[in-house]
Amino acid sequence: MKEMELYSLWCEKAVDDPDLVTELKSIEGDEEAIIDRFYRDLEFGTGGLRGVIGAGAYRLNIYTIRRATQGLADYVNGTFENGAVAISYDSRIKSTKFAQEAAAVLAANGIKVYIYKELMPTPCLSWAVRACKAQAGIMITASHNPAKYNGYKVYGEDGCQITLDVANTVIGKINAVDMFGGAKVTDYEAAVASGMISYIGDDIIEAYYKRVLEEGIHTDLVADSGLKVVYTPLNGTGNKPVREILKRIGIKDVTVVPEQEMPDGNFPTCPFPNPEIKEALAKGLELCEKVKPDLLLATDPDCDRVGIAVPDNKNGGYVLFSGNEVGAMLLKYICQERTALGTMPKDPVAVKTIVTTDICKKIAAEYNVELREVLTGFKFIGEQIGFLEQKGEDNRYIFGFEESYGYLSGGYVRDKDAVNASMLICEMAAFYRTKGISLLDAREAMYQQYGNYVHTQSSFQCEGASGMERMKEIMSSLRSDPPKTIGGLKVEKVGDYIASEETDLATGAKTAIELPKSDVLAFRLEQGASVIIRPSGTEPKIKAYYTTIGDSRDAAKALEETISADFAKILGF
Repeated sequence: MKEMELYSLWCEKAVDDPDLVTELKSIEGDEEAIIDRFYRDLEFGTGGLRGVIGAGAYRLNIYTIRRATQGLADYVNGTFENGAVAISYDSRIKSTKFAQEAAAVLAANGIKVYIYKELMPTPCLSWAVRACKAQAGIMITASHNPAKYNGYKVYGEDGCQITLDVANTVIGKINAVDMFGGAKVTDYEAAVASGMISYIGDDIIEAYYKRVLEEGIHTDLVADSGLKVVYTPLNGTGNKPVREILKRIGIKDVTVVPEQEMPDGNFPTCPFPNPEIKEALAKGLELCEKVKPDLLLATDPDCDRVGIAVPDNKNGGYVLFSGNEVGAMLLKYICQERTALGTMPKDPVAVKTIVTTDICKKIAAEYNVELREVLTGFKFIGEQIGFLEQKGEDNRYIFGFEESYGYLSGGYVRDKDAVNASMLICEMAAFYRTKGISLLDAREAMYQQYGNYVHTQSSFQCEGASGMERMKEIMSSLRSDPPKTIGGLKVEKVGDYIASEETDLATGAKTAIELPKSDVLAFRLEQGASVIIRPSGTEPKIKAYYTTIGDSRDAAKALEETISADFAKILGF
């Protein structure tokens, strides 16, 4: 069916949401706007849906939510007896509405629903799936995307984002559902009254807090450390749980950024609520200049990522740490202190993604920790915890993280947890503070011991109907004709994660890559440098990850700038 026919159909059928009716009327006669909303369906990827909120098949709205949920309901009913699904949601525009729409569809299909009575972080959804013994979970969030986006993430009964096989099954079910009339729907309030939809109780939330606190190592030192914190939840879900955990470990001096304290899906002071970028921390950094804390914490809207900044006592101002740096420092801290206390498990395991810093390999080797590498996406870290759990060895897992500011130190949930990470970061800062060491000092000591690693990334936007095609063309070209040099350094090996093999360009020898197939290319360069590229699974862009190692930080940074500039030219940007 062509775009104009679909547009007419939506004008006729999409009457349940007044906002959609208004939007459809406003684009009448605007061919470009109509095509953009209807040239394709919003794709249910390996983890769920993510898209711009609005009218049309290529937008997130109550109809695309209902359709996806009907497909999920068909999967649950076809796989389990007496299935149940847990639901949580963040502060984004229409998150509450979308969560209730999903719950109403599930209830109409005879599936028991457990839903939080107010917005809660993504890790709390993972926790609820396991705590409520549900067979699936739904998190309404677009993580750190701009305000115009929302999303729908699906979890399995293990509390981890669904596997590739389950995703493919659910996609097949969704594709069989008609957009209008294909989903069963009941009245939300009536389903609550009947007991088909139940609100998750305070007992489940309290159990989550207790489990997070069990991950502490030196929490007994925090209260007397005098640690001073500025915190921003970036208008998201972290406000209550992060502050509660910090209070319970004894941090008395916490100042919250007032403009970003309360939930607000418009993110008025933070267009890109992503703690990976400096702009997101601008209000927090302004407040730091007045309050003079030891640490700035910033969690993203669904509170699964956390970024930090610390004072630079030599040069003034505050220094932002990267996700690689925080993760490596936490791994070092956990290994060092659990070893000293005698609480390190036998045969400990840590997990990182393939684009995350290799400095972890040296840290893990020092403490005899098995370091497992997985594909990009925290669900693959959660999957490794599940493998250990199946053997009754989940206590072996000590830490997992990815460069995009996601960390988890215990197997109680199966997704990154900024509540847990905020606690650990504050505890680590407090512990070092009692030793007269700043976090900047600790970072410098880490680099002196293990090497000057610099990691950066670039994102290349590929918007619109032609964007997806351009992304495919770029990846195809790199596969068929890989660069011989990048930034003046010779490419020694090329790893193709779709072909599942790494090729030595000098000898032609091929080595198997023992990971699931994925659209990723890794270029291993001279001097330990590397460039890894992959299309984003959730946004219309290609991401490139750069690693350099130098005799000094400045040398490593200079080399990274050369490599990244040259690679952008190779890609045609």
